[in-house]
Amino acid sequence: MFSKLSVLWRHCALATGLAGGLLTTVPAHAGMADVVAASYTQAADGSYRFEVTVRHADDGWEHYADSWQVIGPDGHVLGERVLAHPHDTEQPFTRSQSGIVIPAGVKRVVVRAHDKKHGWGGAEVTVVIRE
Repeated sequence: MFSKLSVLWRHCALATGLAGGLLTTVPAHAGMADVVAASYTQAADGSYRFEVTVRHADDGWEHYADSWQVIGPDGHVLGERVLAHPHDTEQPFTRSQSGIVIPAGVKRVVVRAHDKKHGWGGAEVTVVIRE
């Protein structure tokens, strides 16, 4: 039915020093949207449902985290969740997206977040895909 990969926290990986581990991060820059955790489940049809936790100092409609993406090793966008409104009072926040298709043989994907003011560039999480 479903196989589940537990939530990956970038701080845990850094603290425990996972060699060749399940995730890596890119350092965050002030004001950018950071992915702080990502997990997935695989459905019976082979597609994936990602749950992604984002942290960003949302400041109204002009400056908020407005999407996250799952990126394949070739840079192709495999899935995206558009965030329709600011989360000023809910930080960090977690949202999911189903129906993400990951091609056979892909072992790792990167999850990144976007904000309306700064674009891409905050902390990313690399998720290992288990077969």
